[in-house]
Amino acid sequence: MQLKIMPKKKRLPAGRVALILFLCQMISALEVPLDPKLLEDLVQPPTITQQSPKDYIIDPRENIVIQCEAKGKPPPSFSWTRNGTHFDIDKDPLVTMKPGSGTLTINIMSEGKAETYEGVYQCTARNERGAAISNNIVVRPSRSPLWTKEKLEPITLRNGQSLVLPCRPPLGLPPPIIFWMDNSFQRLPQSERVSQGLNGDLYFSNVLPEDTREDYICYARFNHTQTIQQKQPISVKVISVDELNDTIAANLSDTEFYSAKPNRERPPTFLTPEGNTSNKEELRGNVLSLECIAEGLPTPVIYWIKEDGTLPTNRTFYRNFKKTLQIIQVSEADSGNYQCIAKNALGAIHHTISVTVKAAPYWILAPQNLVLSPGEDGSLICRANGNPKPRISWLSNGVPIEIAPDDPSRKIDGDTIIFSNVQERSSAVYQCNASNEYGYLLANAFVNVLAEPPRILTSANTLYQVIANRPALLDCAFFGSPLPTIEWFKGAKGSALRDDIYVLHENGTLEIPVAQKDSTGTYTCVARNKLGMAKNEVHLEIKDPTRIIKQPEYAVVQRGSTVSFECKVKHDHTLTLTITWLKDNGELPSDGRFTVDKDHLEVADVRDSDGGAYTCVANTTLDMVSASAVLSVVDVPNPPFDLELTDQLDKSVQLSWTPGDDNNNPIIKFIIEYEDAMHEAGLWHHQTEVPGMQTTAQLKLSPYVNYSFRVMAVNSLGRSLPSEPSEQYLTKAAEPDTNPMAVEGLGSEPDNLVITWKPLNGFESNGPGLQYKVSWRQKDGDDEWASVVVANVSKYIVSGTPTFVPYLIKVQALNDVGFAPEPAVVMGHSGEDLPMVAPGNVHVNVVNSTLAEVNWDPVPLKSIRGHLQGYRIYYWKAQEGSLKRNRRHIEKKILTFQGNKTHGMLPGLEPFSHYALNVRVVNGKGEGPASPDRVFNTPEGVPSAPSSLKIINPTLDSLTLEWDPPSRPNGILTEYTLKYQPINSTHELGPLVDLKIPANKTRWTLKNLNFSTRYKFYFYAQTAAGSGSQITEEAVTTVDEAMASRQVDIATQGWFIGLMCAVALLILILLIVCFIRRNKGGKYPVKEKEDAHADPEIQPMKEDDGTFGEYSDAEDHKPLKKGSRTPSDRTVKKEDSDDSLVDYGEGVNGQFNEDGSFIGQYSGKKEKEPAEGNESSEAPSPVNAMNSFV
Repeated sequence: MQLKIMPKKKRLPAGRVALILFLCQMISALEVPLDPKLLEDLVQPPTITQQSPKDYIIDPRENIVIQCEAKGKPPPSFSWTRNGTHFDIDKDPLVTMKPGSGTLTINIMSEGKAETYEGVYQCTARNERGAAISNNIVVRPSRSPLWTKEKLEPITLRNGQSLVLPCRPPLGLPPPIIFWMDNSFQRLPQSERVSQGLNGDLYFSNVLPEDTREDYICYARFNHTQTIQQKQPISVKVISVDELNDTIAANLSDTEFYSAKPNRERPPTFLTPEGNTSNKEELRGNVLSLECIAEGLPTPVIYWIKEDGTLPTNRTFYRNFKKTLQIIQVSEADSGNYQCIAKNALGAIHHTISVTVKAAPYWILAPQNLVLSPGEDGSLICRANGNPKPRISWLSNGVPIEIAPDDPSRKIDGDTIIFSNVQERSSAVYQCNASNEYGYLLANAFVNVLAEPPRILTSANTLYQVIANRPALLDCAFFGSPLPTIEWFKGAKGSALRDDIYVLHENGTLEIPVAQKDSTGTYTCVARNKLGMAKNEVHLEIKDPTRIIKQPEYAVVQRGSTVSFECKVKHDHTLTLTITWLKDNGELPSDGRFTVDKDHLEVADVRDSDGGAYTCVANTTLDMVSASAVLSVVDVPNPPFDLELTDQLDKSVQLSWTPGDDNNNPIIKFIIEYEDAMHEAGLWHHQTEVPGMQTTAQLKLSPYVNYSFRVMAVNSLGRSLPSEPSEQYLTKAAEPDTNPMAVEGLGSEPDNLVITWKPLNGFESNGPGLQYKVSWRQKDGDDEWASVVVANVSKYIVSGTPTFVPYLIKVQALNDVGFAPEPAVVMGHSGEDLPMVAPGNVHVNVVNSTLAEVNWDPVPLKSIRGHLQGYRIYYWKAQEGSLKRNRRHIEKKILTFQGNKTHGMLPGLEPFSHYALNVRVVNGKGEGPASPDRVFNTPEGVPSAPSSLKIINPTLDSLTLEWDPPSRPNGILTEYTLKYQPINSTHELGPLVDLKIPANKTRWTLKNLNFSTRYKFYFYAQTAAGSGSQITEEAVTTVDEAMASRQVDIATQGWFIGLMCAVALLILILLIVCFIRRNKGGKYPVKEKEDAHADPEIQPMKEDDGTFGEYSDAEDHKPLKKGSRTPSDRTVKKEDSDDSLVDYGEGVNGQFNEDGSFIGQYSGKKEKEPAEGNESSEAPSPVNAMNSFV
């Protein structure tokens, strides 16, 4: 097994382990922990940690620094080779090596040249465990040569021709960056017509006269040396056809002149690349750049496609006005044929570029360091790919493995070195080299064979504090060879912690996924291997999480007010809490208006700048929570301004304005008002409203108005102040647009017609001289319209009209300019008169004792002589035979039925009464004559309750009742019904007694009642129609004075108190035995039980009262006739009686039947258990005890 040191991952699943076992050995690239104590005595082969790049281009003006850093134990020593041979730095005074490092510094600034130190360098770091080597570092000084001197002739060409200005920069190291500028160092503009190629040349698809200039200059910038080289300026002159002919005539006297035709258009041809096809090779991972530049007139447009495929979406870019196609991170899949197409109005041309992607070697699996213990197995794997396929070669300590010292534990199998049964002498550094014609890869990987007992690197007794319900990670950094196994324990005698609750990481860390309060305690980490054991204790404390229990809330406040944010926090009391307030994630303004008090932030006199997000941050040493709220500072809008009137027409104008600040509350709408300075100066009227996004409005105007406008902005907080008024605008006069509204025709007298209307206001008059033309005629006649023109009034009366005749009416407005449109015709009526006829055939149908239905025939419409309002019934109560005599003094009731009704209901009549009624028709003028009176009688009804009920003369066994008859008998009384029942001391009702009393009685005496007993009475009257409402009362019979006096005297004697206690004890024993016998289903003979307890003082009382009957449990469950009146807490209130036991107590007489049995009478009166009835209420009372012996 190989040794793993602190891997940062979890345990491998079973499937992964099986796969690794199948591959014979697990491979791991692990580092020895950089723990100072561990590194003091732990050996390790060298590892290169830093080195210069493979292709190292240096600045010849600065010292040369070639880096080589390595680590190892013991610290490695360094040596160098140059061009494959040993480089003895001691012999060259300009070369020094950094102490403790392999980095070389070559001092060429004092003397020497950079070219002297060109070459291939390689660094070796070596200690007793092996040797690591760096890459081959090719050192070359940068070069920025000048352009060669050349004479550039001016270029003259005809307008529309193509042109290529060559740059051909000098070869530099690294290659320069090319750009074109003029003498003023201004970049020359480029476009689809003019552009720079990848080779630096400047291409013109066609030239124009504005391309003429003498300073086309190509610049080469060498970034490494920060120098710019300049080519000689090129002069270009573009001439027209006429200029070209003049030049030929002057210089050559040639008779062949160019045609004066316009520039000839031509289809595209490629300036670069040449021909129909070309090839391009690029390395994997680089940027593939393909270029096509075409000439033609008009200027061609370039398109790109890939044959048999599509261009990669996320890696394709177009440069230089689509003349250059770039594909980044190119791979072998991007190989293929790419086609560029140049097209203009005269034709198209295409060029195919065949792209081949090669690849320098790249890693598939680089070898990783191995730390093994003696006797273990392992392997180094070196896998790389490329195009062409790279060759793999191995070195050991920098020496080709073929000539390296033999190691019996090592076996080479292509790209893999297999180690078996390694020993400490097997430690070495191996190098893998993967190379092809495009480059190479070199990787160092050591095999370090160690035998070390376990060591725990985590400090002892480390205290971990974790917030509850969060993961807890307890560290146990360890080292050992072979790899130790790690176990965790909780507490002094705890068992090993398992994976089902905890997560055990391979680096020794114990994870508690969700730490709870019971996770608190001491945890022990134990590391074991075959060489020993080590352990360490750590401590875990679980803290309550910090929570914001009341978060600040979003606030919208008006400017100038005060706002408060609250942030209540709950935290673990053992942690220190800090609450910080932030504004927009920054500190609060240093302003006295901001006050922080514990969990409150208050901002006084809020300003616009105070708006933003306020965050409450609660911090402890273990956690942090925050909550934010937004403050919006709002106000009503500022008033609009800059009002302007445009497009001024006779009946419209456009008003525009500039909105004021909305004060952080969006403007909902604008309200536009107007003032009529001519008719109502100083009074502003609502004109219209427009949405808040609109700042103009087309306003409709009325004629003959001197307008001024103002605007108000409205948001959710209210409206702004009005704007300043606009300029005034006077509209021209015109005829009225509208006629008067609310035209009506109603007569005030039977012979007139009053025509009324709502006059137009000054604004509606549209001009001076407002009048009205009033017209009328009978609706059903053939008369012509009669008209009259009146001044600006609202009424005109037409006299001498027939009574209640329909008229057609119209009112038209006019002014000095003309008439309003033809008005609408409305119908009215001349004046009404009282109806002439009474309703006929009136008859009454009595429905019940309080309701009657009245029917009548309608009055003819002509006889109504007005608008029918309805019918009115007059009815009254009267005695037979005196209907006419007393009519003046009778109170009449009236019911009105709207519309053309022929019947109605009379509710609320009194039963057993004599009524009379008549019916009249009603119009707008008043009532017509009454119909003949009709009389009817209501049947009997049930009476009301007796007017009063009094109980007088209470005695020991009688009560006298007096009453007054019902105030409303509603018929002939037939009898009275009296019901009464006793009430015992627990407010339970006894049997109900029903008694009938003749109707002529107003007094009744009840005899043979129980003394000292409360009774409840129910009393009501009856007629033939049934029983009326009842009246209730309660009363109590009196107590015998001698007995009361004797029992008071006896009750004060000591012997009597002792006797009563004995009796109470005896009754209690009897009740207990009775209860037991009843539960067993048997009967208890009371007499036999009393005989068994022969008390001489009780026996005489027993003989006076007779003997008890048997107590049967079968009788206990008979229901009472009435429910209990006892309150829910089973107490008798004092205000009910001065002595509840005396007034309501049930003596023995109230409990015995005629045969002397106790139980029978008892069972007929009580619903609840006997223990809560007589026994419990009687036993404690000496008065009741005396009553039972009388």
